[in-house]
Amino acid sequence: MQFQKILIPVGGVILVAAAYRAYGWGGVAVAMGGLVMWLLLHFTRMMQVLKRAADRPVGYVGSAVMLNAKLRPGVTLLHVVAMTKALGELISLKDEQPELFRWTDGTQSFVTCEFVGGKLVKWELVRPASDSSTP
Repeated sequence: MQFQKILIPVGGVILVAAAYRAYGWGGVAVAMGGLVMWLLLHFTRMMQVLKRAADRPVGYVGSAVMLNAKLRPGVTLLHVVAMTKALGELISLKDEQPELFRWTDGTQSFVTCEFVGGKLVKWELVRPASDSSTP
């Protein structure tokens, strides 16, 4: 189970309760204002990432090798979309876990990423076979 889904709302409630206890309704207003600002910052970042990704072809990345070098286990799908500046091509069935996305570059190399619960679990770089028959 993901503790962030529980801890963040509980932390917000504790923050508001502590603000009320220490400063009354004025403290609640300041705490709620801070929480709303935090949510707006996350929403704005998500919208900027998706806006940049909307201008690029689905599943395209400048360099699959560089993407492979930058990936780390546990990063979110939104973080990978921000790195590639493009939405990934969905390989798995829609709304089925694990989710598989693919990003391909101009040399037909591609990175296939597996996400479970929105977090990167594993990935694989595949490069096309080089044509060694030409001198």
